[in-house]
Parts: sequence; C-alpha cells; structure tokens
Amino acid sequence: MWIIATILIYFAVLLAISRLTQRRATNDTFFRANRQSPWYMVAFGMVGASISGVTFVSVPGMVLTSQMTYLQVCLGFIVGYLAVAFVLLPVYYKLNLTSIYAYLGQRLGQRSYHTGAWFFLLSKMVGASVKFYVVCMILQQFVCDALGVPFALTVSVMVLLIWLYTRQGGVRTLVFTDMFQTLCLFSALLIIIFMVMRQMDFSLMDAVRSVASDERSRIFVMDQWQSPHYFWKQFLSGAFIVIVMTGLDQDMMQKNLTCRTLREAQKDMCSYGVAFVPANMLFMALGILLAQLFERQGMAIPAKGDELLPFYVENTSSLFLLPSSLSHLTSALFILGIVAASFSSADSALTSLTTSYCVDIKGRVDDERLRKHAHLAICALFVVFILLFHQFNHTSLIDAIYTIVSYTYGPLLGLFAFGLFTRHQVHDRWVPLVCVASPIICYAADCWAQQQWNYHFGYELLMINGLLTFVALRLLARSAGCQTSS
Repeated sequence: MWIIATILIYFAVLLAISRLTQRRATNDTFFRANRQSPWYMVAFGMVGASISGVTFVSVPGMVLTSQMTYLQVCLGFIVGYLAVAFVLLPVYYKLNLTSIYAYLGQRLGQRSYHTGAWFFLLSKMVGASVKFYVVCMILQQFVCDALGVPFALTVSVMVLLIWLYTRQGGVRTLVFTDMFQTLCLFSALLIIIFMVMRQMDFSLMDAVRSVASDERSRIFVMDQWQSPHYFWKQFLSGAFIVIVMTGLDQDMMQKNLTCRTLREAQKDMCSYGVAFVPANMLFMALGILLAQLFERQGMAIPAKGDELLPFYVENTSSLFLLPSSLSHLTSALFILGIVAASFSSADSALTSLTTSYCVDIKGRVDDERLRKHAHLAICALFVVFILLFHQFNHTSLIDAIYTIVSYTYGPLLGLFAFGLFTRHQVHDRWVPLVCVASPIICYAADCWAQQQWNYHFGYELLMINGLLTFVALRLLARSAGCQTSS
C-alpha cells in the first residue's frame, strides 16, 4: 500500500502541473513552449531527464565490475556540453529551428534531412523503450506481480499516464514536471544513502572515508590501453556521447531551445553539464556502501550489478533487519526515484518523437489534429517496443543503451560534422545508403577485431561510426566535383 499510495500522489501532482501549464496551449506551445522557459528551470529539470531510471538501477551496481571508472565518461560529458553550448546551439538559434534536423535539409538536402530524422526516430524509440522498461520491470516486481497484473497491462497504464499529462502542454509542461521529478529523484537517492549509512553506523565523514578507501572507488585507468575502461577511451567517448545524445538529439535539444535567448540556453547547458559528475558520484558511492553492507552482513553480493539496489530494497526487512516502517519507506523511496527518473526521460522522448514526426517527416507544423493523433500513435508504438525489449533483453541495461546509440547515432554525428565543418555538398540521394552502410561496417569490424585480437569495441564505436559516415560523405562530394556552399 505504501508503494501504491506513493505512485498515486506522484501522478496527482504531475496531472495538477499539467493542468496549470496546458492553458491556451497551441502547437508552438507543445513544440517550443513559446520560447519563454527560464534557463535555470530547464537546467535543473534536465539533470533528472538525462539521468533516467537506468542510471538509478545500473550505475550503483557498476562499481562491482568496473569500479568508479564511469566517472571518466562523466568528465568527458563536460567537454561535450561545452561543444554543444558554443558550437551547435548558436547554429540552432540563428536558424530559429523547431526541429534540429531541419538544419540538414538547409545544408545538405531533403533526403539528408529525412535520413537524420528517421535515424533519430528509430534511435530514440529504441533507447527510450530500454530506459522505460526499467520502471515497468521494477513496478511489476514490487507491486503488480502480487496483484496478478500482467506486465503488458503495467506498461500500457504507465504510458497512458504519460500521455495524459503531456498531450496538451507538451514541452512547456515538461519544463515544470522535470523540475518536480528531478527533486523527487535526488530526494529519494539522498534518503536511501542516509538509511544505508545509518545501518552501518556511519557519520557523513565515516561514509566518505569508507568509500574513498574502498578498492572499488578507483576512477582513473591510465596504464591499460587495451582495457575498455582506459581513460582516454572513456573520456573522449563521453564527450562524443554528449555531442550526439544531446546536441544531435531532438529530445534533449527541444527543451534547451525553449529558452528565451541563446545566452540563456548556453548557461542552462553548461550548468547541468557540470552537474553530472557529482550526481553520478552519488550513485556510485551508494553502490560501494551497499557492497560494504552486504560484506559486513556476510551475504553474497548479487552477480548482476543491475540487481544490487533492487535486491537491497526488496530485502531490507528480512535480511537487513530494518524495522517494517523503515522497510516500507525504503521501498516507497526506491519506487519514487525509479518512477521520477524514468518518467522524466520517457515523457520528453515521446514529446520529441511527436515533434520530429510532425515537423520533419510530415512537414506540418501548425496541424494540431495531426499532432494529437501522432502523439497517441507514438505512445502505442512505445508500448510495443517495451514489450519486445522485455522478451529479448539479455544484457546490462546501460550497456545495451550505449551499444544501440553507438550504431544508430553514429551516422547523425557524421552528417552534422560534415555539414558544420566542411563547405561541400553531396549527392543527396546517396546519403541514406551511406548512413545505413556505416553501422553495418562497424558491426563487421567489431566482430573481426574480436576474432583476430580478442578486442571488443566499447563506447569508441560511436566515434568510428561517425568518422566512417563523414569520410564517405567527403568522398561523395569529391567524386561529384561539388563546389563550396555558403
């Protein structure tokens, strides 16, 4: 009952925010929030929207296999956010874009424009489905199985709730709901950390010293270039992941483009970019404290990192001897954090997918009826993708997302890099073929490297994929004997 009550109160607040922000909403409100969003509200909400439920579940458990080396990626994030703020945002604001992929149409041609949009639609639908699968899976485990509710119904109801509070206000509603959801996410995280510290009789300084002295707190790997956790691989990959997953992603950029001016958007981008290092450090510190608690109790640590935090929450009363009231509170906080993290990313994903379909694919910015029908259809398709992932998922959730991103966002990186850093045109009709061929070649190269050298490409696959697309476009431009463009 604690969990159900928490979820009901949470959604009641979201619906109340939605009702207040959807008044006199138009398509411009849904797509761009009338360009009236305060930058500090966008920045705070974007932290929660970018973290997602995958981070809440997977990042604490990452310390079991890769220590705190993920922070190397987060340091790279800062460089990526600076690049987005001072290279990409000025272009988007200068062209007054609703969808960032319209830039490809103006710079390279209509087929390049539609190729970029379709790659985004596929990438975002798959990535968002993986992320939202987390909250549905946790709710099923903690609530719905006991009530006899099938997983398909759990997913359908959750997506329906998102549709209810985003269907009118769109991105304007999200700016306000993201603030609330980010507050819920970090409140839940900090209280859970405090409860674990209490079980271990740690003061704040005791906890800091215990985490710092643990061998799992190692951050930097500078001496093993073959390792997927080698510093420069992770740092550079982090920078490019942000450039692609934020700067070339309509979902992330749509809220940034609602700021009043370019300068405000840049302040927003830099602020929440820096915040990712301490935010992820908190998640990893929780993972180390949980592992220490397991060891102190003489218990086996779960084999899968994704199971570390859920196992602790599920067994706080029976195995970790918390009073029933605190056990219920822990479960409620865990669910609150998962729901807040997952919904803040899923709602913006569905809004941006609707925007890209209406603006990029159909080219009908002012058709309110199309927008409403598209939003509902995308929500239904979202349910289908989640159920498919539920059937076939066999990998760590966070690695699954970044693997997908490496293949599907790579061509976007190549397209935008070619447009921004060269003055050449290409045979526009060949662009779709190039963007499909690059991921296939990368996959074949990864398989060959594993067979020949037992080397498995990590996050650097994104950079290689983008480079292949860039080189192919440059060769096409040269073979076409193209002139420079303005």
